[in-house]
Amino acid sequence: MKDFIERWLGTLFGLIFMGLSLVVTVETVMRKVFTVSLQGADELGGYALAIGATIAFSLALIGRTHIRVDVFHDRLPGWLQTALNWLSVTSLAAFAGLMAWLAWFVIRDTQAYQSVAQTPWATPLVYPQSAWLLGLIMFALVSAAFAIHASILLLSGRTDELNADYGPRSTKQEVDEEVEDLKTRSSDDAPHVHHITAPGARA
Repeated sequence: MKDFIERWLGTLFGLIFMGLSLVVTVETVMRKVFTVSLQGADELGGYALAIGATIAFSLALIGRTHIRVDVFHDRLPGWLQTALNWLSVTSLAAFAGLMAWLAWFVIRDTQAYQSVAQTPWATPLVYPQSAWLLGLIMFALVSAAFAIHASILLLSGRTDELNADYGPRSTKQEVDEEVEDLKTRSSDDAPHVHHITAPGARA
């Protein structure tokens, strides 16, 4: 399930910014060649950044790439490391839920005032803000699932699993992941060589 969510969110993130790059390309060509403008590339860029950021929150959580200050973490007693790892994921879940809750009030005010973007398009802000809220809700759900899993591990005494899944990544883990990713990219980019054996020749 985690891999499925990560793949789906990563694909959505890529599509958003591929679409934005297409709009920017069309905008640039039209300005240079036809001296006309869509007058909306900047607006779409702001929406893409806001919505993409909420998706990136979930991707960073799943990939354990959120920044943690771990200067003293490895020097602390084991029980304290476990407590801090559990606290980090549960507090992040609480913060994610708070952001989604506050975003709902923002959209409610937008609907009440019928707010529109101060651009030539005058886009009703409820539409991009709704997509933004969905991204925050996804982040809240993912972080809540992680917090529940971490709590189950803590209560069942499986502290080694908790530390492995929710502790800061070590330098060795980061290097190993980069090397593995490099190997994957190298194998994908390598040309496929087909060996042709002449008739009657031994392979």
